[in-house]
Amino acid sequence: MIAHSKPTLDVDDYRSVMDVLKSGQLVQGEQVARFEEGISSFVGVKSGVAVSSGTAALHLSLIALGAGKGDEVIVPSYVCSALLNAVMYVNAVPVVADIDRSTFNIDIDDLKKRITKRTKAIIVPHMFGLAADIDEIVSLGIPVIEDCAQSIGAKYQGRYTGSFGVCSIFSFYATKMLSTGEGGMILSDDDRLAGIARDLRDYDEKDGYSIRYNYKMTDMQAALGISQLKKLPSFIERRKEVAGLYNEALQKMAFPIPMVQEGREHIYYRYVLSLDDSSGFVEEMLKLGVGCRRPIFKPLHEYLGLSGYSGTEEAMARAVSIPLYPSLSDEEARKIAAGMVDRL
Repeated sequence: MIAHSKPTLDVDDYRSVMDVLKSGQLVQGEQVARFEEGISSFVGVKSGVAVSSGTAALHLSLIALGAGKGDEVIVPSYVCSALLNAVMYVNAVPVVADIDRSTFNIDIDDLKKRITKRTKAIIVPHMFGLAADIDEIVSLGIPVIEDCAQSIGAKYQGRYTGSFGVCSIFSFYATKMLSTGEGGMILSDDDRLAGIARDLRDYDEKDGYSIRYNYKMTDMQAALGISQLKKLPSFIERRKEVAGLYNEALQKMAFPIPMVQEGREHIYYRYVLSLDDSSGFVEEMLKLGVGCRRPIFKPLHEYLGLSGYSGTEEAMARAVSIPLYPSLSDEEARKIAAGMVDRL
């Protein structure tokens, strides 16, 4: 069975974690600080704050921006529920926008219609490794949290995603672009915002009391992250190679390949097809021994009982993600490509 997704680990990753275990310093310490410096330096942002998950990073970012009761936070519908959870954690009002069905990113025209005097922030995911219209969104003058859970290493106009908003968040879940098992990070050039997040991630040994959280990353996770970050460029290159095999197979039969807009670099966190019979395709590929999935389990507008999201609804009906990760072999990729072509 070819898995839909899995982490890419090697002996250097194992050794990095073992060294931490041998040191006896397991919790947040020197390795976390090194990982924060490594990620912030890579993206080109001043400060990094490592936390326990991407959701924790979103939560602390919203608190640091002052989002609370009565404030509105705009999010796209075609995302995982973590974004909705983070908005709810701070008692803000989620305002759900539709997506551009050709890129799966937030629809800039629909977004603009949903801005009000109460809009406190916009959370902008760069879906599946392709940058959203981030410069235009930032130009609207509302604080933007870039969600780079799927896009570390992707570029927009020559700059890495995560370097445009007032802050950005990252996830290092097991199957993300690089992995710490679980884990996340906030990046920001704003010292005040980063300082608030750093204070809130740890509740103990504080001079004054306020509600804080246990959102720390461990040194074991950070050591794995440091090792993985060294390989991120090669991970991205391998993802592009596999995507190239899929593109070649699809183009021979004049089937649309994932869109890559001018000035953007797709790093293929997911390789997503748009199909008339997505469920049937998933079942047929499973018979071949290939795991394919719908990229999003359920859109946010459905959780909230909303309607009128045609782009999102089309994506839910048609989008299928096929296996793509650095440890996927050429033989496996060719098997997937051949099976894909036979079933389209």
